[in-house]
Amino acid sequence: MSTRSVPNPASRPQGYRGRFAPSPTGPLHLGSVLAAFGSWLLARHAGGQWWVRVEDLDPPREQPGAAQCQLQTLAAFGFASDGPIAWQSERHALYRDAIDRLLAQGLAFECFCSRTDLAKTGGIHHACVSGPRRGRIPAIRLRVPRGSDVAYDDLIQGRIVQDVGAEVGDVVLRRADGFWAYQLAVVVDDADQNITDIVRGADLLDSTPRQILLQRALGLPTPRYAHLPLVVDGEGRKLSKSLDAVPVDDANPLPALRAAWRMLGQRPDAIAECRDIPATLAAAVAALELDRIPSGSIALHNAGVAIAP
Repeated sequence: MSTRSVPNPASRPQGYRGRFAPSPTGPLHLGSVLAAFGSWLLARHAGGQWWVRVEDLDPPREQPGAAQCQLQTLAAFGFASDGPIAWQSERHALYRDAIDRLLAQGLAFECFCSRTDLAKTGGIHHACVSGPRRGRIPAIRLRVPRGSDVAYDDLIQGRIVQDVGAEVGDVVLRRADGFWAYQLAVVVDDADQNITDIVRGADLLDSTPRQILLQRALGLPTPRYAHLPLVVDGEGRKLSKSLDAVPVDDANPLPALRAAWRMLGQRPDAIAECRDIPATLAAAVAALELDRIPSGSIALHNAGVAIAP
């Protein structure tokens, strides 16, 4: 991994548009706020836009009312979308069109393999396993040849290189249960919304090379990427999978906002005197130092804040 480079603000291309795209699987916790705050900060620091998209394409995992709860939390923290809030559940035609194009070009194919079928290869798909197809609905996969290396420069994590063919295999675009896969939806949506910069948690580092391959297959532009440090519990688990994932307090957002600022490696004194959300956000944009953002995971107990009453 190479040394990270921090671009000169004056040399940044015009038209920066970032986004925050939560899945409505529960209330926002401190890790979610860190991702939202980080993406919002980098957009404002670049003088760009920041959009919100609700990734509601996985009904079995979604909680009723979670999306509205998340939007309420974002509003409480002062994070207002600069564009209309998009809902993936309203964008099926876009995903269907992308799949149809890939299938027509031979870049995607139907796959009847189950997880059990692929167990011997560690879940990595290189060729369909022969077996009974009766009653099965096929998944749709992107064809990924061996030796499909992808390299890109992440603003925070440095140089990232992955052989997608060897480490991931053929990428699922539509699941066997009929739902659109995350990789397809996020690539199509980012292009459709003209997203130029994707700032998100480091748990999605591994997804980025396969998304870049899909962008190339669809003839879409590749955004710039920055993967923020991941907030983990005492056992190193991501907060969304941890019992420590306590929702932030919408009625008193300043403590969580200050904690997220510290976890982004920024100087606490830069916002210490601010007593409300607008003043804190304005001071944070003015004081942001990109080269101070850490690349590694951050333990929740180091946040130094009571998240909720």
